[in-house]
Amino acid sequence: MKKLLWCFLIFIGFFNAFGQSDFHGKAFVFPRETANSYVSLKAQLKKALNAFTVCVYFYSELAPTRGYSIFSYATRKSANDILIFRSKESGYLLGVGGPELEFKVYENAASPTHLCATWESASGIAELWVNGKPRVRKSLQKGYTVGSDASIILGQDQDSFGGDFDAKQSLVGDIGDVNMWDFVLSPEMIRSVYRGGTNSPNMLNWRQLMFSANGDVYIKPKLWV
Repeated sequence: MKKLLWCFLIFIGFFNAFGQSDFHGKAFVFPRETANSYVSLKAQLKKALNAFTVCVYFYSELAPTRGYSIFSYATRKSANDILIFRSKESGYLLGVGGPELEFKVYENAASPTHLCATWESASGIAELWVNGKPRVRKSLQKGYTVGSDASIILGQDQDSFGGDFDAKQSLVGDIGDVNMWDFVLSPEMIRSVYRGGTNSPNMLNWRQLMFSANGDVYIKPKLWV
């Protein structure tokens, strides 16, 4: 009987490792620099990716003091299979399978920022949209396939699968409205998402979020419209 109870408790603990919630109107808040505060996300689809779109709102005053991770998608074959990173001064880095592209953005004033990043394997074309406006298209990792067994982290940059965090790369601030698709959204759809549309995200859905929060992380009303 004790053995059965022990197994049952382990099962319940595993089941509750990721909770599901509608995060409409909410954001995760990372109030201070740490190496152990982060949010793990669970994708609704587990599949290799030949294309993707990731959209997110974030609010931080770290730049131009230092860079920080916005979105980290690690697999067993690459700790940076998908990485969206705010650099110290020059703008944003988009990584796919390790290599990175730089998209220059010159504003440094702290304000809520909406970001969408897209990539497709067939052409290698990558796009970055900041507050509904596109940067110049670039090419990265043509023919590559992003792995399916993913550790998706907000608040930290993974240097190994699910770990090796560096406090100096952590996000201090707010992050929310994180959505992901397994295809490239059209320009019209990205502008719609920026204006508050949903366009039925099928990888990560902020309205049906599977997540686990760790460390000094809080859930608060979002500060952007």
